Amino acid sequence: MDSDFGIARELSDLQKLRSQYQPELPPCLQGTTVRVEFGDRTTVADPSGSHTISRSFPHTFGQPIAHFLRATAKVLDAQIISDHPAARVGVVFCGRQSPGGHNVIWGLFDALKVHNPKSSLLGFLGGSEGLFAQRTLEITDDILASYKNQGGYDLLGRTKDQIRTTEQVNAALDACTALKLDALVIIGGVTSNTDAAQLAETFAERNCPTKVVGIPVTLNGDLKNQFVEANVGFDTICKVNSQLISNVCTDALSAEKYYYFIRLMGRKASHVALECTLQSHPNMVILAEEVAASKLTLFDITKQICDAVQARGEQDKHHGVILLPEGLIESIPEVYALLQEIHGLLRQGVSADNISAQLSPWASALFEFLPPFIRKQLLLHPESDDSAQLSQIETEKLLAHLVEEEMNKRLKEGTYKGKKFNAICHFFGYQARGSLPSKFDCDYAYVLGHIGYHIIAAGLNGYLATVNNLKNPVNKWRCGAAPITAMMSVRRYGRSHGASTVGIPSLHPATVDLKGKAYDLLRQNGSKFLMDDVYRNPGPLQFDGPGADAKAVTLCVEDQDYMGRIKSLNEHLDKVRAIVKPGCSQDVLKAALSAMSSVTEILSVMSSPSTGNTPF
Repeated sequence: MDSDFGIARELSDLQKLRSQYQPELPPCLQGTTVRVEFGDRTTVADPSGSHTISRSFPHTFGQPIAHFLRATAKVLDAQIISDHPAARVGVVFCGRQSPGGHNVIWGLFDALKVHNPKSSLLGFLGGSEGLFAQRTLEITDDILASYKNQGGYDLLGRTKDQIRTTEQVNAALDACTALKLDALVIIGGVTSNTDAAQLAETFAERNCPTKVVGIPVTLNGDLKNQFVEANVGFDTICKVNSQLISNVCTDALSAEKYYYFIRLMGRKASHVALECTLQSHPNMVILAEEVAASKLTLFDITKQICDAVQARGEQDKHHGVILLPEGLIESIPEVYALLQEIHGLLRQGVSADNISAQLSPWASALFEFLPPFIRKQLLLHPESDDSAQLSQIETEKLLAHLVEEEMNKRLKEGTYKGKKFNAICHFFGYQARGSLPSKFDCDYAYVLGHIGYHIIAAGLNGYLATVNNLKNPVNKWRCGAAPITAMMSVRRYGRSHGASTVGIPSLHPATVDLKGKAYDLLRQNGSKFLMDDVYRNPGPLQFDGPGADAKAVTLCVEDQDYMGRIKSLNEHLDKVRAIVKPGCSQDVLKAALSAMSSVTEILSVMSSPSTGNTPF
C-alpha cells in the first residue's frame, strides 16, 4: 500500500550512527555554481552499430560528453551556471534493489535544495508502475532522515517492470507532463537505463520539456563500459557475501569433511563471483564466461570439479569451497539449447507436463538425464527478457549431485581412494541485497545523486551520471556525464538454418573480461587457492577504522581512467596545434604530418566497422 512508503524506520543503534554519516563531495560538486565543460561529440565503441543507433536515436545520439569542474579550474570555454530556477524533479527506482539506492535520492535532494530551496523532488511509489499511475511522495528532509545510508528500496518501493511498450512510454510521458516535471531520474541497471535512453529520445521527439537522467545502480556490477567504472551496490554485495563465504571456508577447514557449493548473484555476468573469490580465496570458482569461451559441457565442468576433489584427496584434504554464478547454467551450451526449446514450447502454450514429449530427441535425452528437481525448475516460465528464472534453478545442487555420482563411481572403480564425497549447498542471493551499504557505496551513491542535479542544471537529456578515478579518495574523483546512446551496441542473434536477426540498440551487460587484469590475477593464484587453503576473511562491513575505505579488488587492479585519457589526448592535440602553426619550420611540419598520418591510418583501421560478425 502507498501508505507504507516513506514512513519513519525504527533504527538500531548502528543504523542511527550510520544515518548521521555525511558523505563527502568531490570539489567539482561543491558550492552553488555548476561549471560544465563539454567535450567532443560521442560515438560508439563498435562502429558497426553506429548507423542503426543513430537512426533509432536521431535526437540524442552523438551528444558531447560533459565534465563538471571545480571552482579553481581554468577552462576558457566552460559553461558557468549560477542561476538555478526552482525545479520539479521526479525519481523512480527500477530493477532489483541494490544497497546505496537511498543515498542517490538523498544526494539528488540535497543538490536540489542547495541550489534552490524552492525546488521539489517527487518520488514515484512502487517503481515504474507508480510512474505510470502518477503515485508520488514529495521527498522532505524529515522523510529522508531514517533512510540515509540505509539499505533497501523501501522508501519508495521498486519494480523490475520495463518502460518499453508504446503504452508504457506514453503513460510515463503523460505522468511527466501532468506533474510538470523538469526532469525524471531513473535509478537502475542495464535494462532500466536502456529504457531511460528510449524515454529521453521519445520526450525530445514529442517536444516534452522533461529531461531524462540515468543513474548506474545494480548489484550485479554489469553496467560497465568506457564511461562507467562501477555500479552502486556492487561493493556492498561483494563484501557481505565475501564474509559469508569466508565463514563457510573456516567451517570447511574446521570439519574437514564437506565440500560447499555456493551459488552467487550474477545473471549475465560473473563479476560478483570473481570479486568474492579475490576477497575470500575459496578453492574454486567457475565463471560463466570461462564456460562460454571454452564451450564446456556439463560433463566437462563435472570432470573439472571431480579432478580437483581427487587431487585434494591425494593430499588428504576432503573439504573445499566452490563458487558458482547463478548465470552459469545458461552458459553451458547444451543446457542453453535445451532452455531455448523449452521456452519456445512454453510460448506456444504447451503445458509444462507435456513439454518433455515434444522436445527434439537430443534435448529430450538431456532433459531425462537431469535430476527431477532440476527438470521442474527448467520448466518455469522465462523472465521478460526470455532468460531462465536463474534464481530458481539450483545449479549448485545439480553440480553437487553430478560430482557425488562421479566420485562414488571412481571410489567403486578404485581410481579414487579418498573419503566419501559429502556436499552442502547454499544460494547467497538475497542475504546481501538489503544490507547497510558500505562506506564506498554511501559516498558513490550520494555523489551520483548530486551529479544527477548537475546534469539537469546543464539542460542535458538522455545522459548517465558518471564518476571516474573511483579507486582514489573522493576528493580526486572526476565527475561527469555521458550520453546513454554512446554506451549502446547492436547485437546479432542466431536463428535456425544459419539466419540471424539484428537486435535493437541497447545497453548490454558487460561480462568478465578474460583478458583483463582482474581475471589474470585470479589465474595467477588459481592453483594456490585450489590446493593450499589460503582462505581469507575480510570480516563484516567496516564503517570506520581499518578496512572502511577498502574498495573492490576488481576496481583497484583495472586501469579504467577512460575520461582522463580523453582529456589527456585533447591536451596533446592542443599542443600540436600550438606548435604547428603557419610560419613553423618545414622540419616541424614534416614531422607532424608523418606522425599524424601514421596515427590516423592505424586508427582508421581499428575503428572501421567490423566485417563478418558471427551471430550469437
